[in-house]
Amino acid sequence: MSTAAGSAPSAPQLGDWGDLAFFSQDWPAIKAQLDAEPRAILPPNSVRFAALKLTPLNNTRVVILGQDPYPTPGHANGLAFSVAPDVRPLPRSLSNIYKELQEDIGAHPATGDLQNWARQGVLLLNTALSVPSGEANGHKDLGWEKLVQQVLARTSQRPTAYVFWGKQAQRLEKHLHPGDHLILRTAHPSPLSAHRGFFGSGVFSKINSWLAARGSQPIDWTI
Repeated sequence: MSTAAGSAPSAPQLGDWGDLAFFSQDWPAIKAQLDAEPRAILPPNSVRFAALKLTPLNNTRVVILGQDPYPTPGHANGLAFSVAPDVRPLPRSLSNIYKELQEDIGAHPATGDLQNWARQGVLLLNTALSVPSGEANGHKDLGWEKLVQQVLARTSQRPTAYVFWGKQAQRLEKHLHPGDHLILRTAHPSPLSAHRGFFGSGVFSKINSWLAARGSQPIDWTI
């Protein structure tokens, strides 16, 4: 994203997310740290806020929280768990998500690119929006969590489905406003934890059942 040092991303680029306090109060300091970082930072600047750009607030029906971007160059594309369409093999967490999708609804997307989910109103947001190349969780204390807290508070002003995979995501649930939400908590899809409650959780069909019961179009998880 091309912004001058110390300035916030412009509202037109972030649509109805642009007025979050994060962008005036926290983003300038984070950007300064990113600009001073000697290591390669992932994902590229141009897609760092892809989750917010592809899923405007008014379109958000489902929020899936990830951890931080993939630290492997060429993988992260700004959406939690998603990768560029040519990435093979898939990262192990995404591979497990697809295994659960296959078990739950009988199909999964042909590639690891989840942009079509985002365009249907699934906000795929990481708890950190940057990572040093090769160092998972390297920016977990950079200040990104303020953005996530504000996004959860804003989206929960109306009924929304939330997916909290793993303890790092689940501890942020406290920032939701009470409401007629669907809140799904399971183990993280990582190979280290997927067998402790992620597999067999049926989150995708549960979300679609909840949306349908509210008269909302179900998510096509297969594209």
